[in-house]
Amino acid sequence: MAKREESRNTSGAPRKEDLPKVKLSWKNIKKSFRLFVYIRKQKWKFLAGMFFLVGTAAVGLLFPLQSGALFGFFGDNSLPEAELKTKLYQLGFFLLIILLIQGLFSFGRVYFFTQVTENLLKGLRNEAYQRIIQKPMGFFSKNQVAELSSRLATDINVISEAFTVNIAELIRQSIVGVGGLILMILYIDWSIAKWFIFIIPPLTLVSILFAKRIRTYSKFFQDKIAEANVIVGESLTGISNVKTFTNEAYEILRYGNKTEEIRSVGIKYGIFRGSFFAFVITCVFGTVFFILFLMVDAKLEGKISADEFGKFMMLALFVAASLGGLPEQIASIQRALGATDRVFELIDGDIEGIELKNQSEKSQAAKGEIEFQSVDFNYPSRPDFTVLQKVSFKVAPGETVALVGSSGSGKSTIASLILRFYDPMQGKILIDGKDSKTLSLTELRKQIALVPQDVILFAGSIKENIAYGRPGAGDAEIEEAAKKANAYDFISSFPDKFNTLVGERGIQLSGGQRQRIAIARAVLKNPSILILDEATSSLDSESEKLVQEALDKLMEGRTSVVIAHRFSTIKNADKIVVLQHGTVKESGTHKELILNEEGLYSKLSKMQLDWE
Repeated sequence: MAKREESRNTSGAPRKEDLPKVKLSWKNIKKSFRLFVYIRKQKWKFLAGMFFLVGTAAVGLLFPLQSGALFGFFGDNSLPEAELKTKLYQLGFFLLIILLIQGLFSFGRVYFFTQVTENLLKGLRNEAYQRIIQKPMGFFSKNQVAELSSRLATDINVISEAFTVNIAELIRQSIVGVGGLILMILYIDWSIAKWFIFIIPPLTLVSILFAKRIRTYSKFFQDKIAEANVIVGESLTGISNVKTFTNEAYEILRYGNKTEEIRSVGIKYGIFRGSFFAFVITCVFGTVFFILFLMVDAKLEGKISADEFGKFMMLALFVAASLGGLPEQIASIQRALGATDRVFELIDGDIEGIELKNQSEKSQAAKGEIEFQSVDFNYPSRPDFTVLQKVSFKVAPGETVALVGSSGSGKSTIASLILRFYDPMQGKILIDGKDSKTLSLTELRKQIALVPQDVILFAGSIKENIAYGRPGAGDAEIEEAAKKANAYDFISSFPDKFNTLVGERGIQLSGGQRQRIAIARAVLKNPSILILDEATSSLDSESEKLVQEALDKLMEGRTSVVIAHRFSTIKNADKIVVLQHGTVKESGTHKELILNEEGLYSKLSKMQLDWE
C-alpha cells in the first residue's frame, strides 16, 4: 500500500515514470494504429506535420555540417583578409538562413502535430468517457472510481505527450543520429571517423543499460523512503491509539527496521551511481579525448584540414546528443503504448444498452406493477456467494411494499435488480407483466426514481441538482418540485436561493436538506416506480419528520418499494416482505405479521422496540 499511495502525486494520479511500459514490438505498435481512427479528418494536417518534421531533421543535419566550416578560418589560409571576411560573412548569413528555416520547420511541426493531437485526444476522451459511463454496475464494483479517473486523465496525457513530443523527437533524433554517422563517413577521413562510429554507439548502449539499472535502484530506494514515511504518518495520525496501547516501542522498532532497509538499499544505490560516474569519466570522456587526440595528430600530419576537423566536431556533438536522447524517447513511447492499451480496454469492454439519443422525449408512463418470480442472484465479483434464492413477490400498481430484514439479507440487491443494475441468474423480474430483460433499459429507468440513504449531490447549484431529475425543466417546475419535497423554505432562506452552491457531494447542506433535494429531484422526474433505500435512517427527529412528509407526498399514486430501517415507518405499507439470508421468510401486512409471534418480523420488531 505504501508503494501504491506514495508513488502518486497530489492529484491522486501515478507519476509518469511509474506507469507500466510495454515491449516496443511490431505487434504493440500495430495496436496503437487504432488511434489514427480519431484523426481521419486531420490526415492532411498529419502529413503536413510529418513533412515539417523530416524537414527539421534534414536542416538540423545541414547546420553542423556548415557551421563546422568556421573552424577552417583558424587554419593556414593564404587568402587576403578582405576575401576571408567576405567568405566569413557569407557563411554567417547562410547559417542564419538555415536557422530561420529550422525555426520555421520547427514551428510548422509543432503547429500541425498539436492540431492533430488535440483532435485525436478530444475523440479519445469523449469515447472513453462515453463508454465508461455506460458500463454496467458490475464493472464499477471491480474498479475504483479514483483509479478510473486517473486512467482517463493520466493515460490520455501520456498519449498526448507521445504524439506531440516523443514520436516526433524519436524520428528527428534518429534521422540526425543515423544521418550524422553517414555524413561522417562521406565527409571525414575514414581513419578518424571509424573510431567514433565503432566506439561511441557501443559506449552509448552500455551507458543506457547502466542508467536503466540506476533508475531501477533509484525507484526502489524512493519506495523504501515512502514506506518509512507511511509509518511516520500512520503512527502520528493515530497517536492516541499508539499511546493507549503503549506501542511506542513497537512503532520505534518498526520505523528502525525500515530505516535499516533504506540504509542497505542506499549503499547499493550509491555503489551503482559511483560505478556509473567512474565509467562516464574513464570510458566516455576518455574516448572523446582519444578521438580528439587522434584528430589533432592527424591535423598536425596534414591528413585532415581545419575545416574537416570543425565539421567532425560539430557532427559528433549533434550525433552524440541525438543518440543520448533516444532512450528517454523510446521509454516514453513504451509508456504511451501501455497507456493506449489501457484506454482501449475501457473502450472495448461491455456496456449497457442505453439510448443516448432522444433522451428528452417523454416516455409513456408505466403502470408500475412489479413481480419477482423465483429469482436467484449472486454478484459477478462473488460468484460462489448466493445473495438471493428463489425470491418471489408481487406489487400491484400504486401499492407500497416494504422490504425488511437484517443487514445482508438482500434488500438493496432487490432494488438494484429492479433498476437492472444487474440481471438475475435464474428466474424473472416482470414490469407490467413483461420480462424486464426485454424492455428498453433507458425506458425502464425513466420510469423509476431512487432516493438513497446516502444522497450524493453534484458540486453545482441547488437548481442544477434538482433539474438533474429532468434536464431541461423550467424554473417554475423546479420550484414546484422543491415545494412538494418540503425543500422550498430552506432554499429560500439562502441568500442565493436556488443558485446556492452545494459544494462537493453536497457538503454545504445538512443531511435532511440533501435528502429533500433528492426527493425534489425524484418529484421532477415523476416516476411510476419509486425506490426508497432507508431514506430517513440517518436523520434526526426533526429532519426525519420533514423528509417523511415529503416522501408521503411523493409516494401518492406510485408503486413504492421501501427498504425499511425503522419498522415504525412501514406500518401502513400494503405489503411487507421479510427477508433472511436472501430468501423470503414471510410476507403480509404489518397487522398480519405482528400477530405471528413465532415469525421473524415479530421478533425483529420486538428487538427494535426493546433497543429503542
